[in-house]
Amino acid sequence: MRTLVAYFSQTGKTKLVAEAIYESIEGERELKELGQVESLEGYDLSFIGFPIIAFGPAKEGKEFLEQKAAGRKVALFITHAAPEDMAGIEAWLDKCRAAAASADLVGFFDCQGELSEAIAAALLKSDDPALRSFGERRPETVGQPDETRLQRARDFAREVMARVEG
Repeated sequence: MRTLVAYFSQTGKTKLVAEAIYESIEGERELKELGQVESLEGYDLSFIGFPIIAFGPAKEGKEFLEQKAAGRKVALFITHAAPEDMAGIEAWLDKCRAAAASADLVGFFDCQGELSEAIAAALLKSDDPALRSFGERRPETVGQPDETRLQRARDFAREVMARVEG
């Protein structure tokens, strides 16, 4: 089975998850940034990852899925600066699933990543108290994804591979 792990990462944290997934895959595999992927042709399975930006999928991830994933077996991995159990996060993740609507979605993983300093600074200047509050939570995100979350990503990759290989 030929497997691709492709990702878009702003801060390097989604890349960490991509590398954890990649190292858990046996057989023929490739690790690439989304911008390096011309097509999903020739791959039996593609793990596609990107962060949540502005409460939805990163533009790069959304466009990639809409343009290149139709009919292909895809497993998504998403990073976000929020704790996984935060109220409202499911709506953000649903937007990621919707971007992959034309694909054969065979797996979905999400975990907390790190809120960038620049985005936190912008949020802190917002007139919206909810956005300011989110910016204030940056210290809680530093160092994420931690080893526990990376291990969950490895387990996710092995589970998806086992399911797809039958």
